[in-house]
This record gives sequence, C-alpha cells and structure tokens, in this order.
Amino acid sequence: MDSTALLDTQPPPLSRPLHERLLIRATGLFLLAATVLLGCRLLGTDAVTPVPQLLAFLPWLLVPAGAALLFAALLRWRAGVVWTLVLLAVTGWFLRPYETQAADARATGTGTRIDVLTSNVEFGQGTLGLIEVIRREKPDLVFVQECEFVCARLLDERIPAADYPYRHIVRASSAEGSSILSTFPLTGTERIKGVLAMPRSQARVDGRAIELQLVHPLPPIPGMVQDWRDELGRIRAYAAGRGDTPVIMAGDFNATRDHAAFRAVLDDGGLRDGALLGGAGRTPSWPSAVPRPLGAQIDHVLVSEDFAVRDARFLDLADTDHRALLVGLELRG
Repeated sequence: MDSTALLDTQPPPLSRPLHERLLIRATGLFLLAATVLLGCRLLGTDAVTPVPQLLAFLPWLLVPAGAALLFAALLRWRAGVVWTLVLLAVTGWFLRPYETQAADARATGTGTRIDVLTSNVEFGQGTLGLIEVIRREKPDLVFVQECEFVCARLLDERIPAADYPYRHIVRASSAEGSSILSTFPLTGTERIKGVLAMPRSQARVDGRAIELQLVHPLPPIPGMVQDWRDELGRIRAYAAGRGDTPVIMAGDFNATRDHAAFRAVLDDGGLRDGALLGGAGRTPSWPSAVPRPLGAQIDHVLVSEDFAVRDARFLDLADTDHRALLVGLELRG
C-alpha cells in the first residue's frame, strides 16, 4: 500500500486506543523539547538549564529523533512524521564542520613542529597515566587541568627537568590546580580570572613569542550556568584582545562547538579548532567511561592562523573521566 494513502487513512485521534494516544502525547512532548533545543542552537543562545547541558550532546539527538520517527510512522501520525523529519534535517545540518579545513590550515612540513598535549586528570587521579603518555609521546607543550598538590609533586618528581625545564604550575587543591610544561623558554605568570586556575605564559620558539593559555572554566551545571557563561566570556575577551601574537589555547573548555559561548571564542579570537582540522572533529573526550562515539568533545586545542595543523588524536588515560588530546602543529616561518 502507498505510504501516503496509509497515512491518510489514520483514524481520528479520539477514536484511537488509549495506549496510542498516550504514545502520541509522549512523542509530541519529546518533539516539542527537541524543537526548543534546536531553536536555541539556531538562534545562537545557550539559554538556561537544561539547554546548555543538552547542547553538549546535540549530535545524539539523532537517536531519540529516529525512534520518534519510527513511532510516528507506526502510529500513522502524519504531522509527527513531518515534524520529526524536519528535526532530523536540522540536526544533521548542525553536524557539519563548524569551520572548513582550508588549504592554508594544512601543514606543509616547512614550519617549526610543535606537539601539544592537553589533559584533565580529574583531581589528579589520572596523573600517572598522563606521565606515561608524556614519556611515550614526548610533546613539546603539556597543559594539565585539575592538577592538585599530589599531581604537581608527581610531575616534579617523575618528569625530568632536563626534558621539560620550563614550567608554570599553579599549586592548589582539588580541581583548582593547573600546570603548563614546556620544552621552550617560558616567561610571564598571568592568568584569566576564574574559580579554577587558568595560567598563561609566553614561550619563545625560534625567537618568536607565542602566547600559551590554559583554559578551564567552570562546567555549566545547574545553578552555575551564569558563572560558566561569565568565565567563557573572559576567555573570549582575552582571545579577541590578544593582538597579533600567535596563541595556543588548550584545556577543558567545558563546552562544545554547539555552545554559542564557545563559538564566540573561536569567532572573536580568530581561532581554529585543532581537533577538527586534525581529523578528529567529532571524537568525544568526556566522559571517557562511555564507549566511542558516545560522549561530548569538551577538550580542545585552539590556535591562531599562525599555525597549521598536522594531525590530532584523543588518547585514553586510566583513572580520569577525560581523554587527553594530542595535536601536532606547525608554526609558520
């Protein structure tokens, strides 16, 4: 039978069995909530709880929306079928890369190679796993979030000063501590104001100054959304006002490309997403306990146009709920 004809023969709503009416109502409520979420994404606003939390997992809207389409079709609910198809199309549109992989963003092998590693070690618990990765991968720059006192001590004891002679470590308890390790000379001890430490240093690479900014704003949990928005606003203000100095911003941004506050950092700072340009644009970084491709990508390495991107990899670490991100960069000559 023709599907259009099948839909046209649907009985009036009041003549449906009770279980069908309840299922249509439940499906309709989901579609309404999904419409609000996608409307916020379309309008470029993170709104209020629960929108910021749900936007982090926007790609996974495809799964319940697919189930809603199946229910609507089985129930011969034509309006629901059309409604769901529109939501699926809009969600698919947002899954496109936020920025294109332009030719000038690809490495040519003529610039200075810089490998950048960022890792949230979850209150220091993943420090030993991070040390193993540092020894194996030998990155030039390491950004560590939630590096509390024990983490800082282990980095001092087990990462030789000969390998990373330059360090900017903020020693603090719990999630507040942060560390930058560098093979390049570092100067400066500034930071972006935040509850969690976000230190900044300037590195000298082949005689050029490069700004290194560790990023770790508060998460957008209920009751703290405005604080999250304010701290991302300070990060955006720094990115927008940094001038012409090359910059690498790395860390746990507690935001994805589906958050308007994060896109503002990219747009106003003229920054590029290293994971996206390195071929790992939708690889999740949190929570690491769920299997890929589930989760959200909230750990990032953002760079100015002074850098080309060679590659990007997310690495599993023991005893932390974040995957580490390793990005290969090339500083243009």
